[in-house]
Amino acid sequence: MAGGNAIRGSRVGAGPMGEAERGESAPRMQVAYFCVNGHVVKPAFATADIEDIPLEWDCPRCGLPAGLDKDNPPEPLSAEPYKTHLAYVKERRSEKDGQALLDEALEALRARRSGVAS
Repeated sequence: MAGGNAIRGSRVGAGPMGEAERGESAPRMQVAYFCVNGHVVKPAFATADIEDIPLEWDCPRCGLPAGLDKDNPPEPLSAEPYKTHLAYVKERRSEKDGQALLDEALEALRARRSGVAS
């Protein structure tokens, strides 16, 4: 017979393990980080790792970097726009160089075609 109680193998009042089973948690402290948009982030760090606290933290609300100084938060990172392959080629070669390469490639193509046809 299929059916029965969906909470099989559990007892009423059973809950997550308490601190007695896990042991004592490490002492913690909250550090405030401030982003450009005025958001405050307060992650908790173990007090034993006080020397390892990062100078910047990513704001979970806007994704911008947040710093420890409320009056001088870090500036947003400037993201370069996506460049196409052609844009990168144009950075490396001038218009004149590109035309010379194109003429050379066309000459080679015409030479192969005329060689195949004869």
